[in-house]
Amino acid sequence: MSITAFIGLGSNLDDPKTHVERAAQELATIDRCLLDAVSPIYRSAPMGPQDQDDYINAVAQITTELSPLELLDALQGLENLHGRVRQGERWGPRTLDLDLLTYGDKCIDHPRLKVPHYGITERNFVLLPLFDIAPDFIFPDGTPLTLWVDRIAKAGIEKLL
Repeated sequence: MSITAFIGLGSNLDDPKTHVERAAQELATIDRCLLDAVSPIYRSAPMGPQDQDDYINAVAQITTELSPLELLDALQGLENLHGRVRQGERWGPRTLDLDLLTYGDKCIDHPRLKVPHYGITERNFVLLPLFDIAPDFIFPDGTPLTLWVDRIAKAGIEKLL
């Protein structure tokens, strides 16, 4: 059975725009996944420690036959190919961050995976690119994306492409 999933892409190290653009295309190489759409690229201020470079962000829409954990493993494999190092620092700098934002209309609470992604409704660098490719999106709890987009702060973010 095919499921529509949205993936958040982010980077702020080692030519972040290239990492995000390449990763978006590499999503199409994941077995049993089709890349449906990729948002424009945004630059945003870091969410965590402020002594790091701005982030480059985008959102991709895929159709997949993978289970949520299989997809998570594939995403983490792509992060590793891009030299991602997990040092335990939350919201620290990284070459590539791929977050499974939504997986169909499922709510998942697993030790390795929370879907919809925690904090999604508070992150302009997720909501705005998601709105670019899926303006009619409805969250699993029935809330329309437009509600959160209208409420989110637009400061500290810039659409690049």
